[in-house]
Amino acid sequence: MKSRRRIEFVFAFILVATLYICFFVETSKLIVILCLLFYLGTIFIIAYSIMLENRSPQHSLLWIYVIVFFPVFGYFFYLYSGQLYMKGYLFKSKRSSNREEWKNLMKMEDDPDVSFLQDGQMRFAEFAINTALTPMTTGSKAKVLKNGDATFFEIKRKLMMAKKFIHMEYYIFRSDRLGKEIIDILIERANNGVEVLFIYDAAGSMQLMADDITRMDKAGIKVKPFSPLKYGFFNQKFNFRNHRKIIIIDGEVGFTGGLNIGIEYLGQDESVGFWRDTHLLLMGEAVYTLHTIFLLDWEYISGEDVLEDYRCYRTTVQDEVLDGAVQVVGSGPDTQQGIMGDFYFSMISSAEQSIWIATPYLVPDEAIRTALRVAAAKGIEVRILVPEINDSFLTQYASRSYFPELLRYGVEIYSYKKGFLHQKIIIVDGNLASIGTANMDMRSFHLNFEVNVFLYGSSSIRDLVADFEDDMKESTRISPVQFYKRGFWEKSKESFARLFSGVL
Repeated sequence: MKSRRRIEFVFAFILVATLYICFFVETSKLIVILCLLFYLGTIFIIAYSIMLENRSPQHSLLWIYVIVFFPVFGYFFYLYSGQLYMKGYLFKSKRSSNREEWKNLMKMEDDPDVSFLQDGQMRFAEFAINTALTPMTTGSKAKVLKNGDATFFEIKRKLMMAKKFIHMEYYIFRSDRLGKEIIDILIERANNGVEVLFIYDAAGSMQLMADDITRMDKAGIKVKPFSPLKYGFFNQKFNFRNHRKIIIIDGEVGFTGGLNIGIEYLGQDESVGFWRDTHLLLMGEAVYTLHTIFLLDWEYISGEDVLEDYRCYRTTVQDEVLDGAVQVVGSGPDTQQGIMGDFYFSMISSAEQSIWIATPYLVPDEAIRTALRVAAAKGIEVRILVPEINDSFLTQYASRSYFPELLRYGVEIYSYKKGFLHQKIIIVDGNLASIGTANMDMRSFHLNFEVNVFLYGSSSIRDLVADFEDDMKESTRISPVQFYKRGFWEKSKESFARLFSGVL
């Protein structure tokens, strides 16, 4: 791996040096000719290596064109945005160890009785069981938490009740008022003998202050950054972020969903305004699966072997009335290529009546777009809810660039106007749902570490349906006729932003 990176930087040096000598150094024609030969040979080798990656023909040709016509800039852009396959090298050890652990876990689990599932649910369940190495359980319960007030009230309440351990993992954790409140609770629990392990993403949590990390260290809390940026530029790890939001308390309850830790997620940041999001509280068997995802991440960044220490923390919700099934699925560079995109595709393809999607970033790959178009053409109700105003120029206009194709086939797209919509929800036929951290974009499918919970016939889906219907009241349907009349400048911004879809 290191030798490969050295070769790539040698190629970059040759491109820069040969062009500099040819255009800015007075020298003999022989030297110029030799430099041009070195330059053309390097371009040929780079183009040949791209061809050997066996991407789709259009993607291979695109990168070859970029490097030929913009050699220096294009090559650096390729190294740090075009090499999604690099995750196979960067996280090879993590992926191998994770796979073995999941296989061992699946051997310990009995196959659940899912005969109660309807046809569409059953088709998706068969795919999910065969594809993901994580178990599907019927001894779990899920509670939907709407927006920041409900979510952080429940999180703080459960944290203060911790007796044995708190394991926490966040993409964004800010040292603002909310962040300090959570840290104070963690320190208080640690001082009372509760073990606290805390993972934060080095890029997403740059606003987590060193003073707060020191406070936690002094209290005995083990704090670890995921993928530090110090050397990430040179091995491309900076491109692969841990987008997960996980809290496990005593092995009994777990939290995951769309909300990070910061006052904007409470809707208290005036520059952002109202924040619409959804989180999930898990109880029972599914908590152990979510916990295992955390522990595998902890082992990777700490080098500690901790999985066996928590095997005993497995609980089951005993209920006379079966409340559907739950499956927790982790995805990212340490799992099968594009597994979350495959799950989304399978969910959409299993629909018979309706597909409701809420996502802040709509940058679907070709397979997802095809599934949505086909579903709408078959007469299935397809509704997609996106925010009116996004939090970045590129995501705003890249998302809009996909609207014409979807609107043309009858997909209904709604613009949420009350505030920023950040939830990641898919509901199929009112009885199958996904909720978690993964957006419907290339970054969530290929670059980020994510975690989603899939609900089958759970009563919690009714809450998601009711919340979605409430969100519709705060939204306006985008008219295909009016959208097609948008100006040339708007179309230009969309086309430009779409060029960056692969890393959004």
